[in-house]
Amino acid sequence: MLSFLRRTRSISRIAIDPPDPSPDREGLAIVLIVKNEETHIGEWARFHLKAGVRHFYVYDNGSTDGTLVQIVAAAGVQNVTVIPWNQKLRDGDSGAEIHNQVLAYAHAVLNFGDQFRWMTFIDADEFLVPKSGETLLDCLAHLDNEVNISLPWHMFGRNGFEEPPEGGIIANYTRRHPDPMSPLKGMCNFKMIVDPCHVTALKVHSIETDGSTASVNDRGVKASTSDRKKPEFYSADHIQLNHYYTRSNSELQAKIKRGSNMTRNAASHLRRVMRKVEQTEAESVEDLVAKRWLESR
Repeated sequence: MLSFLRRTRSISRIAIDPPDPSPDREGLAIVLIVKNEETHIGEWARFHLKAGVRHFYVYDNGSTDGTLVQIVAAAGVQNVTVIPWNQKLRDGDSGAEIHNQVLAYAHAVLNFGDQFRWMTFIDADEFLVPKSGETLLDCLAHLDNEVNISLPWHMFGRNGFEEPPEGGIIANYTRRHPDPMSPLKGMCNFKMIVDPCHVTALKVHSIETDGSTASVNDRGVKASTSDRKKPEFYSADHIQLNHYYTRSNSELQAKIKRGSNMTRNAASHLRRVMRKVEQTEAESVEDLVAKRWLESR
């Protein structure tokens, strides 16, 4: 059963009663909401399939290109479930917009979560890179008693590319902002890997389990949501979350034109995106973690 917290502007937190686990549940599933990512979605899917992901739940927010064809071709039809999700919903009393991305996440947990030990909710510009093991499941083995893991963004910029380069994202985008825990607005954030059978509420960047916002980093150190941004919580010892926020400049312009997945003023969306781009690219360090992992496969 879903319950919504009403807000005057938007409903961005959705509470649920978690599913009961199936006796044979196993593995890791990715939940993705996507729109017009034909150029890179194949690379993204192949990478995560190699990293040990068992299934992809793809919520299609009105794609008009070959995104769905490409992800099915890359991951295999047996490993992909596509759910049409092109909608904007509002609370009937307050008029507050219900966050479509969070609604998709809640739907996935309730309808598919019972089948998996782990579930994660990432975008097509985010890659989960195994570091301490061959696969993501290997990297999670020491956290088997946990139910909520927070992974910090590592923000990658345009790397000087005007157009998408030959060879894809991993091979070409190798420079990122040096501080994943940067205090600059919008630079430090997290995505979670959770036990779906303990999820009690969801937002885009925080998930509650068993009624608590507490989460652990990939070393097992626990913190509340508000304490995750403290420098001492940082860890990417086992899994690194790479966020290729802009990719090439032409793709950045398309991102701006596409707009936010929530109803927002175009000028406000532009300012928000460009602030992140400028901050990401103001200084950078080389990061070859993803490239080296992929070359070793």
